[in-house]
Amino acid sequence: MIFSYQYKLKPTKQQCQVIDNTLEMLRYQYNYQLAQRFDWYEQNRCSIDRCPLICHLPELKEKPNRFGQQTSLKQLKKDRPWYKNIYSQVLQQVPRKVEIAFDRWLKGDINGKKSGRPRFKGVGRYKTFTYPQFKKKPLVGDTIKLPKIGDIKVFVHRPIPDGFTIKTVAVTKKADGYYATLSLDDKTVPTIKPDFDADNIVGIDVGLIDFYVASDKTRIAAPKHLRKAEGKLKSAQRKVSRRKKGSNRRLKAIKKLGIQHKKVADTRKDFHFKTAKKLLAKYDVVVVEKLNIKGLAKTRLAKSINDAGWSQFINILSFKAENAGLKVIAVSPNGTSQECSNCGHKVKKPLSVRMHNCPVCKTSLCRDLNAAINIRNRGAHGLKAQIMSSTKSL
Repeated sequence: MIFSYQYKLKPTKQQCQVIDNTLEMLRYQYNYQLAQRFDWYEQNRCSIDRCPLICHLPELKEKPNRFGQQTSLKQLKKDRPWYKNIYSQVLQQVPRKVEIAFDRWLKGDINGKKSGRPRFKGVGRYKTFTYPQFKKKPLVGDTIKLPKIGDIKVFVHRPIPDGFTIKTVAVTKKADGYYATLSLDDKTVPTIKPDFDADNIVGIDVGLIDFYVASDKTRIAAPKHLRKAEGKLKSAQRKVSRRKKGSNRRLKAIKKLGIQHKKVADTRKDFHFKTAKKLLAKYDVVVVEKLNIKGLAKTRLAKSINDAGWSQFINILSFKAENAGLKVIAVSPNGTSQECSNCGHKVKKPLSVRMHNCPVCKTSLCRDLNAAINIRNRGAHGLKAQIMSSTKSL
């Protein structure tokens, strides 16, 4: 299983300059190679969908690909010797990034979903470069050794466990400094917990008033990190807008604004990790709704939905469950708040009605709690069917 450990770096002024120069040169190469692909696209595409029987078709030019652009890097270092200061494998990652961005625009991803037209990177927009492999362990004590940069001090807030293999190291420039993200591989992660109990199950219904309501009647209020920080963010944004474009004072104001936004994001992520840990420490199976969060984020509740960060929370919950040998099950959200959790009768009600009152079985409880119980029941039914099918196959 792949893990990611992120450490904050403490480089010297000279090392900061080397990292910044590396990012800037990689940005130039990214834009140049992306322009090559755009030139090929414009020269070979045709806006006319029909033509006469006899016509002249020009020869199609060969499409630039990742390996061809990697080969051209040798000539690049001869023409521009300063590119020799960049580690060769780091430079080879640029054509890979360009190919991924370009192919997602033309072909789409694995699911066939296409992205927008790739953009050229502006100044300061290229923020990460990656070392794809290491022969030796780069992290020794409180220093990390990066080729062409040297030994950099690291804030080691947690040690790397024994048996973990370091696959890649990515250096990222953020608003408050530089970070190294280590991709670790551990093959000892259990697929299923030895004492896994399928009956130890809970369903959760996420919301905006309460972050989630569980089927065991527990609930956690929505922290609303962005709403609470709006005053500071507005003040920082106002300072940016008052500064003259291109001035050093504006750059400093932009950096302070970025730090404020990062604090909000880090606080939200910390809340998600702690909430997921509490759930998985108590239950072996957590059932969630399979929500169309991107679609919901386009409604008038977009700000509150993005502030809650449901997608990030579910990803963290699923990752930690897989790491612990537990399960997270996603079920259909259709009718979870309309169906009665006691008798199954559908009680139609608008979103403004926060109580569920069933006229058939006289059940009266909170709308979100009713939905959480229905989510739990659907997950339990699906899990039992999955276990029965697996036992029959054996």
